[in-house]
Amino acid sequence: MRAVAKYIRMSPRKVRLVADLVRGRDVPEALVMLRFLPKAAARPVEKAIRSAVANAEDTYGLSPEDLYVASITADEGPTLKRGQPGPRGRFKPILKRSTHITVMLGER
Repeated sequence: MRAVAKYIRMSPRKVRLVADLVRGRDVPEALVMLRFLPKAAARPVEKAIRSAVANAEDTYGLSPEDLYVASITADEGPTLKRGQPGPRGRFKPILKRSTHITVMLGER
């Protein structure tokens, strides 16, 4: 009962703030929290949890009410290295980070 959302164009540090809020909570409670959380990272985390729930229902025939977020991690994905001209002809790097979100659900 796991799902992985890969190459999310958001810094892992920002996604971890949201992931820490829902870790260990029941699935329905976590989804309601994410729906009303005013952070951009809440959308991809919610999508990953919904995917894990769908996997659990399809594969094992489990009900979403019996599941909880056993573990959720936001690991670093590949970084796009871009740049911008700086003063005196210098190059100012801009790192566009990406994230892999892994959700594991458990049964209560």
